[in-house]
Amino acid sequence: MPVITCIDDLKRIYKRRVPRMFYDYSESGSWTEKTFRENTSDFDDIYLRQRVAVDMTGRSTATQMIGESVAMPVALAPVGLTGMQHADGEIKAARAAEKFGVPFTLSTMSICSIEDVAKHTTKPFWFQVYTLKDEDFMRRLFERARAARCSAIVLTVDLQIMGQRHKDIKNGLSAPPKLTAKSVANMMTKAQWGIGMLGTKRKFFGNIVGHAAGVKDSSSLSSWTAEAFDPSLNWAQIAKFKEMWGGKFIIKGILDAEDAKMALKVGADAIIVSNHGGRQLDGALSSIRALPSILQAVGDQIEVHIDSGIRSGQDVLKAMAMGAKGTYIGRSFIYGLGAMGEAGVTKSLEVIQKELDTSMALCGRRRIEELDKDILLIPEGFEGRWQI
Repeated sequence: MPVITCIDDLKRIYKRRVPRMFYDYSESGSWTEKTFRENTSDFDDIYLRQRVAVDMTGRSTATQMIGESVAMPVALAPVGLTGMQHADGEIKAARAAEKFGVPFTLSTMSICSIEDVAKHTTKPFWFQVYTLKDEDFMRRLFERARAARCSAIVLTVDLQIMGQRHKDIKNGLSAPPKLTAKSVANMMTKAQWGIGMLGTKRKFFGNIVGHAAGVKDSSSLSSWTAEAFDPSLNWAQIAKFKEMWGGKFIIKGILDAEDAKMALKVGADAIIVSNHGGRQLDGALSSIRALPSILQAVGDQIEVHIDSGIRSGQDVLKAMAMGAKGTYIGRSFIYGLGAMGEAGVTKSLEVIQKELDTSMALCGRRRIEELDKDILLIPEGFEGRWQI
Protein backbone atom coordinates (compact mmCIF):
# COMPACT_ATOMS: atom_id res chain seq x y z
CA MET A 1 0.00 0.00 0.00
CA PRO A 2 1.63 3.30 -1.05
CA VAL A 3 1.98 6.10 1.48
CA ILE A 4 -0.50 8.84 0.58
CA THR A 5 0.31 12.30 1.93
CA CYS A 6 -1.25 14.63 -0.65
CA ILE A 7 -3.82 14.69 -3.45
CA ASP A 8 -1.06 14.45 -6.07
CA ASP A 9 -0.13 11.01 -4.68
CA LEU A 10 -3.67 9.82 -5.46
CA LYS A 11 -3.54 11.46 -8.88
CA ARG A 12 -0.42 9.48 -9.86
CA ILE A 13 -2.09 6.18 -8.96
CA TYR A 14 -5.32 7.26 -10.65
CA LYS A 15 -3.49 7.96 -13.91
CA ARG A 16 -2.06 4.43 -13.92
CA ARG A 17 -5.33 2.66 -13.16
CA VAL A 18 -8.04 4.40 -15.20
CA PRO A 19 -8.47 4.26 -19.01
CA ARG A 20 -7.07 7.24 -20.86
CA MET A 21 -10.41 8.62 -22.08
CA PHE A 22 -11.75 8.86 -18.52
CA TYR A 23 -8.51 10.26 -17.14
CA ASP A 24 -8.58 12.91 -19.89
CA TYR A 25 -12.26 13.63 -19.19
CA SER A 26 -11.34 14.53 -15.63
CA GLU A 27 -7.96 16.11 -16.21
CA SER A 28 -8.72 18.60 -18.96
CA GLY A 29 -10.49 21.83 -19.77
CA SER A 30 -11.95 23.51 -22.82
CA TRP A 31 -10.02 25.01 -25.74
CA THR A 32 -6.49 26.08 -24.63
CA GLU A 33 -7.16 25.04 -20.98
CA LYS A 34 -5.99 28.44 -19.71
CA THR A 35 -8.84 28.71 -17.17
CA PHE A 36 -8.41 25.05 -16.19
CA ARG A 37 -4.75 25.70 -15.32
CA GLU A 38 -5.33 29.04 -13.57
CA ASN A 39 -8.03 27.56 -11.34
CA THR A 40 -5.22 25.88 -9.43
CA SER A 41 -2.25 28.17 -10.05
CA ASP A 42 -4.10 31.29 -8.85
CA PHE A 43 -4.47 29.75 -5.39
CA ASP A 44 -0.65 29.69 -5.25
CA ASP A 45 -0.55 33.49 -5.56
CA ILE A 46 -2.23 33.84 -2.15
CA TYR A 47 0.05 33.46 0.86
CA LEU A 48 -0.73 32.59 4.48
CA ARG A 49 0.34 34.55 7.56
CA GLN A 50 1.99 32.33 10.15
CA ARG A 51 1.15 33.29 13.74
CA VAL A 52 2.85 31.93 16.87
CA ALA A 53 2.26 31.79 20.61
CA VAL A 54 -1.46 31.28 20.01
CA ASP A 55 -3.41 28.59 21.87
CA MET A 56 -4.00 25.85 19.28
CA THR A 57 -5.86 23.37 21.49
CA GLY A 58 -9.50 22.45 20.97
CA ARG A 59 -9.44 22.90 17.20
CA SER A 60 -12.32 21.89 14.94
CA THR A 61 -12.94 21.97 11.21
CA ALA A 62 -16.69 21.41 11.70
CA THR A 63 -19.16 24.01 10.46
CA GLN A 64 -22.40 24.23 8.45
CA MET A 65 -23.31 24.50 4.78
CA ILE A 66 -26.91 25.60 3.98
CA GLY A 67 -27.85 24.75 7.55
CA GLU A 68 -26.44 21.21 7.45
CA SER A 69 -23.69 20.19 9.85
CA VAL A 70 -20.49 19.18 8.07
CA ALA A 71 -17.19 17.75 9.35
CA MET A 72 -15.40 20.39 7.29
CA PRO A 73 -16.58 23.00 4.76
CA VAL A 74 -16.07 20.68 1.81
CA ALA A 75 -18.72 18.97 -0.34
CA LEU A 76 -18.17 16.45 -3.10
CA ALA A 77 -19.04 18.25 -6.34
CA PRO A 78 -21.26 16.72 -9.01
CA VAL A 79 -19.10 14.93 -11.57
CA GLY A 80 -20.59 13.25 -14.63
CA LEU A 81 -19.50 9.70 -15.53
CA THR A 82 -18.15 9.07 -12.02
CA GLY A 83 -19.20 5.43 -12.40
CA MET A 84 -16.81 5.13 -15.34
CA GLN A 85 -13.84 6.17 -13.20
CA HIS A 86 -14.48 3.17 -10.96
CA ALA A 87 -17.24 0.57 -11.00
CA ASP A 88 -20.28 1.85 -9.04
CA GLY A 89 -18.32 5.05 -8.46
CA GLU A 90 -21.19 7.29 -7.35
CA ILE A 91 -22.32 4.79 -4.72
CA LYS A 92 -18.78 4.43 -3.38
CA ALA A 93 -18.17 8.19 -3.29
CA ALA A 94 -21.52 8.83 -1.60
CA ARG A 95 -20.78 6.21 1.07
CA ALA A 96 -17.36 7.71 1.76
CA ALA A 97 -18.83 11.22 2.05
CA GLU A 98 -21.60 10.05 4.37
CA LYS A 99 -19.19 8.26 6.69
CA PHE A 100 -16.86 11.26 6.74
CA GLY A 101 -19.66 13.73 7.39
CA VAL A 102 -19.59 15.91 4.27
CA PRO A 103 -22.24 16.40 1.55
CA PHE A 104 -22.20 14.33 -1.63
CA THR A 105 -23.70 15.85 -4.79
CA LEU A 106 -24.95 13.39 -7.40
CA SER A 107 -24.80 14.51 -11.03
CA THR A 108 -27.76 14.07 -13.36
CA MET A 109 -25.17 12.60 -15.78
CA SER A 110 -24.15 9.91 -13.29
CA ILE A 111 -23.81 6.24 -14.11
CA CYS A 112 -25.48 5.06 -10.91
CA SER A 113 -29.03 6.36 -10.72
CA ILE A 114 -30.43 8.53 -7.97
CA GLU A 115 -32.42 5.51 -6.76
CA ASP A 116 -29.24 3.39 -6.67
CA VAL A 117 -27.39 5.93 -4.53
CA ALA A 118 -30.36 6.37 -2.17
CA LYS A 119 -30.61 2.59 -1.73
CA HIS A 120 -26.95 2.32 -0.70
CA THR A 121 -26.79 5.32 1.66
CA THR A 122 -28.65 6.21 4.84
CA LYS A 123 -28.48 10.02 4.93
CA PRO A 124 -29.82 12.61 2.48
CA PHE A 125 -27.48 13.74 -0.29
CA TRP A 126 -27.66 16.63 -2.77
CA PHE A 127 -28.71 16.27 -6.40
CA GLN A 128 -27.43 18.33 -9.32
CA VAL A 129 -29.63 19.09 -12.33
CA TYR A 130 -29.04 20.89 -15.60
CA THR A 131 -31.38 23.37 -17.23
CA LEU A 132 -33.01 21.09 -19.80
CA LYS A 133 -35.62 21.77 -22.46
CA ASP A 134 -37.83 18.84 -21.42
CA GLU A 135 -39.90 20.35 -18.59
CA ASP A 136 -41.68 17.06 -17.93
CA PHE A 137 -38.35 15.30 -17.50
CA MET A 138 -37.18 18.08 -15.16
CA ARG A 139 -40.34 17.76 -13.10
CA ARG A 140 -39.89 14.00 -12.81
CA LEU A 141 -36.23 14.48 -11.85
CA PHE A 142 -37.34 16.68 -8.93
CA GLU A 143 -39.96 14.09 -7.95
CA ARG A 144 -37.32 11.36 -7.99
CA ALA A 145 -35.01 13.56 -5.88
CA ARG A 146 -37.81 14.06 -3.34
CA ALA A 147 -38.50 10.33 -3.25
CA ALA A 148 -34.78 9.72 -2.65
CA ARG A 149 -34.90 12.23 0.27
CA CYS A 150 -32.37 14.60 -1.30
CA SER A 151 -31.91 17.63 0.95
CA ALA A 152 -30.87 20.13 -1.74
CA ILE A 153 -30.95 20.70 -5.48
CA VAL A 154 -27.86 22.12 -7.17
CA LEU A 155 -28.89 23.77 -10.44
CA THR A 156 -26.06 24.11 -12.97
CA VAL A 157 -26.55 27.27 -15.04
CA ASP A 158 -23.31 27.51 -17.04
CA LEU A 159 -24.00 24.70 -19.50
CA GLN A 160 -26.66 26.07 -21.83
CA ILE A 161 -24.29 25.06 -24.60
CA MET A 162 -21.34 22.72 -24.32
CA GLY A 163 -17.80 24.12 -24.23
CA GLN A 164 -15.46 22.35 -26.64
CA ARG A 165 -13.16 19.92 -24.87
CA HIS A 166 -10.64 18.79 -27.46
CA LYS A 167 -9.48 15.63 -25.65
CA ASP A 168 -13.01 14.28 -25.18
CA ILE A 169 -13.71 14.71 -28.89
CA LYS A 170 -10.46 13.05 -29.94
CA ASN A 171 -10.96 10.17 -27.48
CA GLY A 172 -14.56 9.57 -28.57
CA LEU A 173 -15.70 9.84 -24.95
CA SER A 174 -18.82 7.79 -24.21
CA ALA A 175 -20.43 5.63 -21.54
CA PRO A 176 -19.89 2.76 -21.90
CA PRO A 177 -16.69 3.45 -23.86
CA LYS A 178 -16.73 2.85 -27.60
CA LEU A 179 -14.64 -0.19 -28.48
CA THR A 180 -12.00 0.96 -30.94
CA ALA A 181 -8.53 -0.49 -31.49
CA LYS A 182 -7.05 2.43 -29.55
CA SER A 183 -9.50 2.30 -26.61
CA VAL A 184 -9.35 -1.50 -26.30
CA ALA A 185 -5.54 -1.46 -26.32
CA ASN A 186 -5.54 1.11 -23.53
CA MET A 187 -8.23 -0.63 -21.47
CA MET A 188 -6.28 -3.90 -21.65
CA THR A 189 -3.56 -2.22 -19.57
CA LYS A 190 -6.10 -1.31 -16.84
CA ALA A 191 -6.91 -4.80 -15.51
CA GLN A 192 -8.21 -3.75 -12.09
CA TRP A 193 -10.58 -1.21 -13.65
CA GLY A 194 -11.76 -3.75 -16.21
CA ILE A 195 -12.50 -6.45 -13.64
CA GLY A 196 -14.57 -3.97 -11.66
CA MET A 197 -16.55 -2.88 -14.70
CA LEU A 198 -17.22 -6.47 -15.76
CA GLY A 199 -18.69 -7.08 -12.30
CA THR A 200 -21.27 -4.29 -12.38
CA LYS A 201 -24.49 -3.83 -14.35
CA ARG A 202 -24.17 -0.02 -14.08
CA LYS A 203 -22.56 1.11 -17.34
CA PHE A 204 -25.05 3.67 -18.73
CA PHE A 205 -26.36 7.04 -17.56
CA GLY A 206 -28.73 5.69 -14.93
CA ASN A 207 -30.76 8.88 -14.51
CA ILE A 208 -31.43 9.23 -18.24
CA VAL A 209 -31.76 5.82 -19.91
CA GLY A 210 -35.30 4.56 -19.41
CA HIS A 211 -36.43 7.88 -17.91
CA ALA A 212 -36.10 10.47 -20.70
CA ALA A 213 -38.59 10.26 -23.54
CA GLY A 214 -37.26 8.09 -26.36
CA VAL A 215 -34.02 7.12 -24.59
CA LYS A 216 -34.02 3.33 -24.33
CA ASP A 217 -30.33 2.60 -24.80
CA SER A 218 -26.90 4.19 -25.32
CA SER A 219 -27.44 4.74 -29.05
CA SER A 220 -30.51 6.92 -28.48
CA LEU A 221 -28.82 8.70 -25.56
CA SER A 222 -26.29 10.58 -27.70
CA SER A 223 -28.96 12.24 -29.82
CA TRP A 224 -30.97 13.16 -26.72
CA THR A 225 -27.90 14.70 -25.05
CA ALA A 226 -27.12 16.79 -28.14
CA GLU A 227 -30.55 18.41 -27.95
CA ALA A 228 -31.26 18.34 -24.21
CA PHE A 229 -29.67 21.53 -22.88
CA ASP A 230 -31.74 24.70 -23.08
CA PRO A 231 -29.89 27.60 -24.77
CA SER A 232 -32.88 29.90 -24.11
CA LEU A 233 -32.50 29.75 -20.31
CA ASN A 234 -33.40 32.91 -18.40
CA TRP A 235 -33.83 33.92 -14.76
CA ALA A 236 -37.60 33.50 -14.90
CA GLN A 237 -37.08 29.83 -15.77
CA ILE A 238 -34.59 29.45 -12.93
CA ALA A 239 -37.16 30.89 -10.53
CA LYS A 240 -39.66 28.38 -11.91
CA PHE A 241 -37.26 25.50 -11.26
CA LYS A 242 -36.81 26.73 -7.69
CA GLU A 243 -40.58 26.75 -7.21
CA MET A 244 -40.85 23.32 -8.83
CA TRP A 245 -38.37 21.92 -6.29
CA GLY A 246 -39.64 23.74 -3.20
CA GLY A 247 -36.64 22.96 -0.99
CA LYS A 248 -33.04 24.07 -0.46
CA PHE A 249 -31.81 25.45 -3.80
CA ILE A 250 -28.19 26.10 -4.81
CA ILE A 251 -27.22 27.75 -8.10
CA LYS A 252 -23.91 26.55 -9.56
CA GLY A 253 -21.92 28.36 -12.23
CA ILE A 254 -21.87 31.99 -11.04
CA LEU A 255 -18.75 33.91 -12.10
CA ASP A 256 -19.97 37.50 -12.20
CA ALA A 257 -21.29 39.83 -9.50
CA GLU A 258 -24.33 40.81 -11.59
CA ASP A 259 -25.35 37.16 -11.98
CA ALA A 260 -24.84 36.68 -8.23
CA LYS A 261 -27.32 39.50 -7.61
CA MET A 262 -29.84 37.79 -9.90
CA ALA A 263 -29.40 34.51 -8.04
CA LEU A 264 -30.11 36.37 -4.82
CA LYS A 265 -33.22 37.89 -6.39
CA VAL A 266 -34.71 34.49 -7.34
CA GLY A 267 -34.28 33.32 -3.75
CA ALA A 268 -31.42 30.82 -3.96
CA ASP A 269 -30.13 29.52 -0.62
CA ALA A 270 -26.54 29.52 -1.90
CA ILE A 271 -24.52 30.12 -5.02
CA ILE A 272 -21.40 28.31 -6.18
CA VAL A 273 -18.73 30.50 -7.73
CA SER A 274 -17.65 28.16 -10.50
CA ASN A 275 -16.37 28.05 -14.07
CA HIS A 276 -17.23 24.35 -14.43
CA GLY A 277 -13.66 23.36 -13.62
CA GLY A 278 -12.39 25.28 -16.64
CA ARG A 279 -14.50 23.10 -18.95
CA GLN A 280 -16.83 25.76 -20.37
CA LEU A 281 -15.64 29.32 -21.17
CA ASP A 282 -11.89 29.17 -21.61
CA GLY A 283 -10.33 32.56 -20.85
CA ALA A 284 -12.74 33.25 -17.98
CA LEU A 285 -11.37 34.20 -14.56
CA SER A 286 -10.45 31.45 -12.15
CA SER A 287 -13.06 30.94 -9.44
CA ILE A 288 -10.77 32.19 -6.67
CA ARG A 289 -10.11 35.46 -8.57
CA ALA A 290 -13.83 35.93 -9.20
CA LEU A 291 -14.76 35.27 -5.55
CA PRO A 292 -13.95 38.69 -3.97
CA SER A 293 -16.20 40.79 -6.22
CA ILE A 294 -19.08 38.36 -5.79
CA LEU A 295 -18.67 38.38 -2.02
CA GLN A 296 -18.65 42.16 -2.07
CA ALA A 297 -21.89 42.18 -4.08
CA VAL A 298 -23.95 39.59 -2.16
CA GLY A 299 -21.85 37.93 0.50
CA ASP A 300 -23.79 39.08 3.55
CA GLN A 301 -27.17 38.14 2.04
CA ILE A 302 -26.60 34.63 0.69
CA GLU A 303 -24.18 31.76 1.26
CA VAL A 304 -21.37 31.95 -1.27
CA HIS A 305 -19.62 28.66 -2.00
CA ILE A 306 -16.79 27.97 -4.46
CA ASP A 307 -15.49 25.15 -6.64
CA SER A 308 -12.88 24.71 -9.41
CA GLY A 309 -9.21 24.31 -8.55
CA ILE A 310 -9.31 23.05 -4.96
CA ARG A 311 -6.63 20.41 -4.49
CA SER A 312 -5.63 20.85 -0.85
CA GLY A 313 -6.72 21.85 2.61
CA GLN A 314 -4.79 25.07 2.17
CA ASP A 315 -6.95 25.91 -0.86
CA VAL A 316 -10.02 25.36 1.32
CA LEU A 317 -8.49 27.55 4.03
CA LYS A 318 -7.78 30.39 1.58
CA ALA A 319 -11.28 30.32 0.11
CA MET A 320 -12.92 30.29 3.53
CA ALA A 321 -10.67 33.05 4.85
CA MET A 322 -11.64 35.19 1.84
CA GLY A 323 -15.27 34.83 2.90
CA ALA A 324 -16.71 31.71 1.26
CA LYS A 325 -19.05 29.57 3.38
CA GLY A 326 -18.27 26.30 1.66
CA THR A 327 -16.08 24.63 -0.96
CA TYR A 328 -16.45 21.70 -3.36
CA ILE A 329 -13.94 19.15 -4.62
CA GLY A 330 -14.43 17.30 -7.90
CA ARG A 331 -11.15 16.12 -9.38
CA SER A 332 -9.60 15.70 -5.91
CA PHE A 333 -12.08 12.98 -4.94
CA ILE A 334 -12.13 11.49 -8.46
CA TYR A 335 -8.37 10.90 -8.18
CA GLY A 336 -8.98 8.97 -4.98
CA LEU A 337 -11.91 7.03 -6.41
CA GLY A 338 -10.05 5.99 -9.53
CA ALA A 339 -6.98 5.09 -7.49
CA MET A 340 -8.55 3.07 -4.68
CA GLY A 341 -12.34 3.11 -4.85
CA GLU A 342 -14.26 4.12 -1.74
CA ALA A 343 -11.11 3.99 0.40
CA GLY A 344 -9.47 6.45 -1.98
CA VAL A 345 -12.32 8.94 -1.64
CA THR A 346 -12.00 8.67 2.13
CA LYS A 347 -8.25 9.20 1.84
CA SER A 348 -8.75 12.35 -0.27
CA LEU A 349 -11.04 13.77 2.42
CA GLU A 350 -8.60 12.82 5.19
CA VAL A 351 -5.72 14.51 3.35
CA ILE A 352 -7.68 17.72 2.84
CA GLN A 353 -8.95 17.82 6.42
CA LYS A 354 -5.44 17.24 7.81
CA GLU A 355 -4.02 20.07 5.68
CA LEU A 356 -6.91 22.37 6.61
CA ASP A 357 -6.58 21.67 10.33
CA THR A 358 -2.78 22.02 10.47
CA SER A 359 -2.61 25.15 8.32
CA MET A 360 -5.48 26.79 10.20
CA ALA A 361 -3.67 26.17 13.49
CA LEU A 362 -0.38 27.58 12.20
CA CYS A 363 -2.26 30.70 11.14
CA GLY A 364 -3.48 31.09 14.73
CA ARG A 365 -7.10 30.00 14.24
CA ARG A 366 -8.96 27.16 15.93
CA ARG A 367 -12.37 27.19 14.25
CA ILE A 368 -13.74 27.77 10.79
CA GLU A 369 -15.86 30.64 12.07
CA GLU A 370 -12.68 32.48 13.14
CA LEU A 371 -11.22 32.56 9.63
CA ASP A 372 -10.90 35.96 7.96
CA LYS A 373 -8.69 37.83 5.51
CA ASP A 374 -6.31 38.72 8.34
CA ILE A 375 -4.59 35.35 7.86
CA LEU A 376 -4.00 35.97 4.16
CA LEU A 377 -1.50 37.92 2.10
CA ILE A 378 -3.36 38.67 -1.14
CA PRO A 379 -1.39 40.36 -3.96
CA GLU A 380 -2.45 43.87 -4.88
CA GLY A 381 -4.75 43.73 -7.87
CA PHE A 382 -5.41 39.99 -7.40
CA GLU A 383 -8.83 40.32 -9.02
CA GLY A 384 -7.25 42.15 -11.92
CA ARG A 385 -7.31 45.76 -13.06
CA TRP A 386 -9.34 45.91 -16.22
CA GLN A 387 -9.84 48.70 -18.71
CA ILE A 388 -13.39 50.06 -18.60
